[in-house]
Amino acid sequence: MADIMGYITGLPTSSYKVIIGSDSQVKQETCFITAVIVHRLGKGARYYYRKKIQRKIKSLRQKIFYETALSLEVGGLIARYFAECGLDDLQVEIHIDVGKHGETRDLIREVVGMVVGSGFHAKIKPEAFGASSVADKHTK
Repeated sequence: MADIMGYITGLPTSSYKVIIGSDSQVKQETCFITAVIVHRLGKGARYYYRKKIQRKIKSLRQKIFYETALSLEVGGLIARYFAECGLDDLQVEIHIDVGKHGETRDLIREVVGMVVGSGFHAKIKPEAFGASSVADKHTK
């Protein structure tokens, strides 16, 4: 968090968006990655990630709900930290690894409802690059 705060306060005249997304990969175990992207609008970004290994999870529904819960957990911690530092106006988005095409389309309403109900902005594919690109990169 100190590094994130240093990045944001390093160029205070810029606008920032914090994006959180999770993705998973199933092999012998399930590898979950939660990425935190700090986007300095128009001037690049920096990201951080957390890796969590769980037992093998075969259910797509269970994986998507767990990914969303991991993103919400990190989002809550970050939003609370920002509020304590007086940055509660900083926009936090949760990117969910679901889309209108494919097997996850039936889960969109439920997981978007979880995110919005928790007080965050939700993005789904193809706009959910935090989950489908950044976090996905580290699940392999």
